[in-house]
Amino acid sequence: MDTLDIRRAGSRFHTRTPWLDSWHSFSFSHHYDPANTHFGLLLVSNDDTVAPGTGFDTHPHRDMEIVTWVLEGGLVHQDSEGHNGVIHPGLAQRMSAGTGILHSEKNDSWTLTGEPEHTDPVHFVQMWVLPDEPGIAPGYEQLDISDQLAAGGWTVLASGMPRHSGQRAIGIRQRHAALHVARMRPAEVLETVAAPFVHLFVARGSVALESPRAEDPVLGEGDAARIGRADGRRLTAGPTGAEVLMWEMTADMLVR
Repeated sequence: MDTLDIRRAGSRFHTRTPWLDSWHSFSFSHHYDPANTHFGLLLVSNDDTVAPGTGFDTHPHRDMEIVTWVLEGGLVHQDSEGHNGVIHPGLAQRMSAGTGILHSEKNDSWTLTGEPEHTDPVHFVQMWVLPDEPGIAPGYEQLDISDQLAAGGWTVLASGMPRHSGQRAIGIRQRHAALHVARMRPAEVLETVAAPFVHLFVARGSVALESPRAEDPVLGEGDAARIGRADGRRLTAGPTGAEVLMWEMTADMLVR
């Protein structure tokens, strides 16, 4: 039997500091709920806004596939493997932590003098999934998928599934997971994938999600739906359209 679990934006864990406004879909850092640690292979889905002239200082990661999707602004990435650059809307980025990597993430308002160049925050969603196996070599990949997004429908943003190997997407080292993104026009209708685990996150706008057993729930910005063992469901964008992130997963981190 399929399951549908709606998680409202305001029910998420919340971290607020002078420079960071972060909403956590799952247990993260000092926020812990044993009943909300993951869904399928997805362990982290953080909705972060970072103030100008600030950001995450250099810190370590290990044995995790980390995908970052910027909604507004620019995010400067630097890591111990020598990768650096600015991630902007439409540019997909993946970092494989593997045996260990250090990185920092800053609002791109930094200048060479250390003074803010502008006063715009950067808003992004960062998601973590387990890799197929521990101890892989650290890695990094980024790819601009703006043209594919503009064409409409679902775009494969990141995937380790063999059936996506010929499609334009960044790779993740997890053969049981893929991340899709859509920028939906007002009233546009799409269908979710059919998979054992589907995680929908509404990054902007609103959508109505088909529900065969009740009135179709409307998901607003920051809302999520965890769908288990279901066929595809109709997804209808609201009056202002929507930007939606959809994880397709065929395994659970507890049973792989």
